[in-house]
Amino acid sequence: MDNLKAIVESLLFVADTPLTIDKIRSILKLKDRKAIENALTTLTEEYETQKRGFFLSKVSGGYQFRTRPEFAEWIRQMKRHKPVRLSRPAMETLAIVAYKQPVLRSDIEHLRGVDCGGTLRTLLERGLIRVLGRRDLPGRPMVYGTTKRFLEVFELKDLTDLPTLKELQDMQQSWPNDST
Repeated sequence: MDNLKAIVESLLFVADTPLTIDKIRSILKLKDRKAIENALTTLTEEYETQKRGFFLSKVSGGYQFRTRPEFAEWIRQMKRHKPVRLSRPAMETLAIVAYKQPVLRSDIEHLRGVDCGGTLRTLLERGLIRVLGRRDLPGRPMVYGTTKRFLEVFELKDLTDLPTLKELQDMQQSWPNDST
């Protein structure tokens, strides 16, 4: 395909979610995975060299155009809406799901020490977690895990990009000490 790079670029442009190489292959009905990888690499390098207002990012197992962080101020002014904020309980619950998945509600509640039904519902509505299935236990409780949207929102390639416990402790030690 002579214009493979341009075709891949146009697919990425119209996609609302990250596109995997396999998805691009199926759309183009191509067997040559390497050709698509080469087109993506070339596009990534071109955008980086040109310092455009956007770049091609590998996120959530696929590729997606992202705006450059240094232009966030102007983008926020244009969008004029506040970024989605999560409450502290929602962030704690989301962190437990992310690190312990697949995880039961009862396990989350045991770790947090409080009921988390409403918080789980909020995270489900926002598309950050999903029900993976049911555990073969009395009552057939639901099992939760994160979604691709979670990876996109937190700009992670996959779950291995989550900070380790050691990294989190190091970050916490570098925070200003709040003694009030």
